[in-house]
Amino acid sequence: MEILKYTIIKDKKQYFDYCNILENLIVVENNTSQDEIELLELLIEKWDEERNSFDDLDPIELLKSLMNDNNLKAQDLVNILDLTKGTISKLLNYHKGLSKEVIRKLATHFKVNQEAFNRPYELKNDINRDFKNARLMNIRKKMLNT
Repeated sequence: MEILKYTIIKDKKQYFDYCNILENLIVVENNTSQDEIELLELLIEKWDEERNSFDDLDPIELLKSLMNDNNLKAQDLVNILDLTKGTISKLLNYHKGLSKEVIRKLATHFKVNQEAFNRPYELKNDINRDFKNARLMNIRKKMLNT
């Protein structure tokens, strides 16, 4: 009986091993490994769906958790999201909401569903403090002087 190269993921070590293998295959961009890439993506997504409850975390907590799991720093997000250090700082400190483009880039990079990042959360920004929905908070509103 032939031993399978990949099996259903059973523990975190195997999960991270498969993630590393997948990253290496994607970097090489070899067309002959496309089936292998798709299989690894499927196994990793299955593990994520069964193990991770993204609903427990607001989008910024989730981002920080994923950064920690992947040994990423804020500086790494500058390159991943093509944003300035100041903007990354505002995002991570709840001063600015996640834009649709940022949500797409994060979901693609971390291989999670966009809905994980596309949920309302409260910002700690003086200008937008009256809004409850972070998606509204991405837009600077003119404050009326009365």
